[in-house]
Amino acid sequence: MVHCPDCGIDLESESDVDFVEMDASTGFFAASKRFYLVACTECGAAIGGGVAGAKS
Repeated sequence: MVHCPDCGIDLESESDVDFVEMDASTGFFAASKRFYLVACTECGAAIGGGVAGAKS
């Protein structure tokens, strides 16, 4: 079982975390990838993150 490192809540299902897409554009250029953050729905603590496929 996985627990939130900040509040200790059990993360048992997909509804226990939020997937937040972050803006990847810088100035006039947009990045070809999408960045995301995984956060606890209870306290908002960042649990992980990464890069998803190319923007369409």
